[in-house]
Amino acid sequence: MNTPISLSAYGWDEQRADAFAPHAAAGLLPARVLRVLGTLCDAVTAHGTVRADLTPLSARDPLDWVTAGDWAALDAAGDPAVLRALLPRRNVMVRSTSSKRSEGQVLAANVDRVVIAVAACGDVDLGRVERFLALAWESGAEPLVVLTKCDLVPEPGLGQLVADTAAAAPGVTVLAVSAATGAGTDVLTAALSGGTTVLIGQSGAGKSTLTNALVGSRAQAVNDVRDADGKGRHTTTTRDLLPLPGGGCLIDTPGVRGVGMFDAGDGVGQVFAEIEEFAARCRFHDCGHTAEPGCAVLAAVGDGTLPVRRLDSYRKLLRENAWIASRTDARLRAEQRRVWKRRSAEGRLTGEAKRGERQGRAGRAGDGRR
Repeated sequence: MNTPISLSAYGWDEQRADAFAPHAAAGLLPARVLRVLGTLCDAVTAHGTVRADLTPLSARDPLDWVTAGDWAALDAAGDPAVLRALLPRRNVMVRSTSSKRSEGQVLAANVDRVVIAVAACGDVDLGRVERFLALAWESGAEPLVVLTKCDLVPEPGLGQLVADTAAAAPGVTVLAVSAATGAGTDVLTAALSGGTTVLIGQSGAGKSTLTNALVGSRAQAVNDVRDADGKGRHTTTTRDLLPLPGGGCLIDTPGVRGVGMFDAGDGVGQVFAEIEEFAARCRFHDCGHTAEPGCAVLAAVGDGTLPVRRLDSYRKLLRENAWIASRTDARLRAEQRRVWKRRSAEGRLTGEAKRGERQGRAGRAGDGRR
């Protein structure tokens, strides 16, 4: 351990101190996880940064795995140090795994904001933006959309792109930023001061370049853009929590290809709040918004108030979220059945052992009577 550090700069507060009190009594130190490296992690403590063993916190459920942003109780006596317990998470950002096994993957823990990075110089997929927004809202964090590489998009195209993205992100700030020229970075820096922000987006969205601009140093490796399509190559391989010069922290994440829903029904509803408002005026409370009479949603599509693309995206995300929920329920039921079967088998073995003991005692008693 090295230079003393103020953990308040990393989000430590009285509430976390109260939760940590039992661990402090046991002689453990508070630490925030900066990055996970297999069975090890880098964590920051008041005495500096330390590498620690995660083995005692290994878990079967991916939702319980240690991740960047977690607060933990660290035993500094060993070499390496060891994480003994996690403090309760205030929130997590979760997506379904790309394996389609209906399992969740925690992208970051204890975050206040989610910055969704989208390369302005490519074909902006508004449906993917809506997916990211649904996950962000579901986490309880405040989302913000950043159109990166805006220096590569001349006006009036950039202004139209900002307007189109804002229409897909009602109630969310949309900023056009260029890490190369510095355009918009001052506004973004001010928006991120204080608290913890997680930066997410597809590979090639310029997250690492943006991270370096915000942190003020070459914190992340950056690859050149491809000549063929102007997109960057994937560089970040771990989730890294970095302090920001103006206060607060930034968690940079690897680019994600799949953005699957995971129990994000409320988040979807918030992204498509206008559709849910129309739905509340439908004649039937269980309207499917397909061909029902008196459907206010279809009426809004018909008069041009609601774009067809928005309704299609809404339906798609609801179907996907329902499918994942059904798969998750099925997985939980299967796990519960395995637990019951194991307990039943253990019960049978215990019963057989007890019967054997009783028979043995009865046999010995019979021998005594003879």
